[in-house]
Amino acid sequence: MNNSILYQEISEQPAVIRRLVNNERKNIEDIADSIRSKFSYIYIAARGSSDNAARYAQYLFGIHNHLTVGLATPSIFSLYQEPPLLKDALVIGISQSGQSPDILSVIKVASEQGCPTIALTNDSSSPLANAATFVINLQAHQERAVAATKTYTASLTALAMLSVLLNEHAAALDNIAELPGWIENTIEETKGVIPRVERFRYMEHCAVLGRGYNYATSFEISLKIKEINRIIAEPYSTADFRHGPISTIHPGFPVFIIANEGPTFKDTANLVSGLVDLGAEIILVSNANIPNLYPVMFFHIPTEVPEWLSPIPSVIPGQLFAMQLALERGLDPDFPAGLGKVTQTY
Repeated sequence: MNNSILYQEISEQPAVIRRLVNNERKNIEDIADSIRSKFSYIYIAARGSSDNAARYAQYLFGIHNHLTVGLATPSIFSLYQEPPLLKDALVIGISQSGQSPDILSVIKVASEQGCPTIALTNDSSSPLANAATFVINLQAHQERAVAATKTYTASLTALAMLSVLLNEHAAALDNIAELPGWIENTIEETKGVIPRVERFRYMEHCAVLGRGYNYATSFEISLKIKEINRIIAEPYSTADFRHGPISTIHPGFPVFIIANEGPTFKDTANLVSGLVDLGAEIILVSNANIPNLYPVMFFHIPTEVPEWLSPIPSVIPGQLFAMQLALERGLDPDFPAGLGKVTQTY
């Protein structure tokens, strides 16, 4: 498609996930064995794409492990220096670089309070990794493009492996082992649709909708569109979208929707039909077909992907859409203006 660094890294994702599954399984299994029954809830500190991975974790651990998952407000730790009590928490820091001081402060305080801590990072020698009790290396190798792609899907996969191994549900690892093939299939399918992104080159705003496991996907796709294209792309739960924002829809308004088979599918399909009636231009990511719907763009992911893993291949059409849209708009998808690869917040 093109020679951008971003495209190369999107294309590397099957290999990254395969390497992660092969190289980190024993480590994650050992971590799960060490912490099992030693915490009653999970507390996650993250920023940016890593924060979107944490949103996925809320559904993943909530549904599969029946655990409450809270998202940290890092400034309470770093700026206000008034941290909450984290008794009985498993505290996870997610950061591709492992260098953000506010995320590091959460892990340090959690360790001081005697909590088990895990760093999910692409740099095992980073400050975050050094501060945590356990480290899961994302195995993504260097990520050079500013926009996170392979480290995001690796973060989701690592969380999925931890969830499965905490439950000692080894059979579910067979599904995770299928991810590289599903991702390869999604990339190839998406290549055939991507040239039609030209239609949206003058787009200045859009909504991105998902629910359940793919609530996180709506946030991550909207982030990719925003950071690479300088476009206002607003993420919503399909449920929240009905509570007011739907009034912004008018003929020609672009709406990116993730609608995979599962408990949320029927409700999402009903919303899509209503948006079509309002004149929205639908960009659909799905492993199913919505009857009587002919979206402007349809990105298909493999039908056999279970809903709990669907955010991993489902984000890839959004990554490629954002990249191609930048090229159509004459922007550099690798190094967006005003952004750097490592963002340090305090």
